[in-house]
Amino acid sequence: MGSTSLRYLSRTDIAAIGGEHSDLYMAAVEEGFRLHAAGDFVQPLKPYLRSPRSTHIADRIIAMPAWIGGERPAAGLKWIGSKHDNPAARGLERASALIVLNDPGTNYPIAVLEAGLISAMRTAAVTGIAVRHLARPDFSEVALIGCGPIAARQAQTLAEQFPGLTRLRLFDVRESAAEDLAARLRDSFPRLKTVIAASAEAAVRECPVVVTCTVTDRPYLPFHWLSLGTLLANVSIMDVERDVFLKADKVVVDDWDQCNREKKIFNLLVEAGEFSREKLHAELGEVVVGRKPGRENDREIILLNPMGMAIDDIACARAVLRRAEESGAGTVLPLF
Repeated sequence: MGSTSLRYLSRTDIAAIGGEHSDLYMAAVEEGFRLHAAGDFVQPLKPYLRSPRSTHIADRIIAMPAWIGGERPAAGLKWIGSKHDNPAARGLERASALIVLNDPGTNYPIAVLEAGLISAMRTAAVTGIAVRHLARPDFSEVALIGCGPIAARQAQTLAEQFPGLTRLRLFDVRESAAEDLAARLRDSFPRLKTVIAASAEAAVRECPVVVTCTVTDRPYLPFHWLSLGTLLANVSIMDVERDVFLKADKVVVDDWDQCNREKKIFNLLVEAGEFSREKLHAELGEVVVGRKPGRENDREIILLNPMGMAIDDIACARAVLRRAEESGAGTVLPLF
């Protein structure tokens, strides 16, 4: 594409070229982790824009810039807004986003993509990659804590990527949200048995894979809820108690620098001298390329703490744009 025009891709455009299936995102995110492990990326720490009139942890707008290398380098920015009361007060999804991609040769913008779908699917793909390497290979059950749009994409990705998954435990503080998600999953994946748990603890106990998808601003999930062999994907970051980080057999992050900031529990533990880079088992990219081992036995309790990386978003947007260019999808707009 010339540098004096850009391609706009709506969510509908992205869905029409395969952007609602997890295969695209799993491949792109795995490539992103390989580039991360190779150091073939640039990813400044993401700034958080917060209004002084709101105190909820989920009320923010985040700028996430990145450059990634590989055979077709790409640069761009995800601009993602979140308001915790959007669903209840406005009938909107909690989060909304755009991705701007730039031509690394000229640094001109070449594409603008609706990124709510991309962001949710890449988040689920990170969990999917982690499950491949860190979950027990015989797992057939997953617990989802929180049953909003992020949980729906997590469930979709895990169901599409792991045919052995046959049972989902669902818990949400709003039981209606769990019931709604259960109904949608039964329609999309008839093989899945969905069980609505009476509490977060009931969902977590004796479950081999646990995924948190909440907007909580305070920890509630202690280590003693976890059974031997559990993989806990702490997607929503604030859910686990401090003792999970300290007692898990392995702690894995997506990126150390991105995780060790913003006064999250991880950062507080580091500042208190209770956790360190030396105590970290690995960044996930190191596991993907085989530099560090993943799961080594069926008894390990493993914590994944993924802060969310801009390189994942740019890798996915690059893959989506390539499909769009091949198929002529979207709307081409003049810059001047």
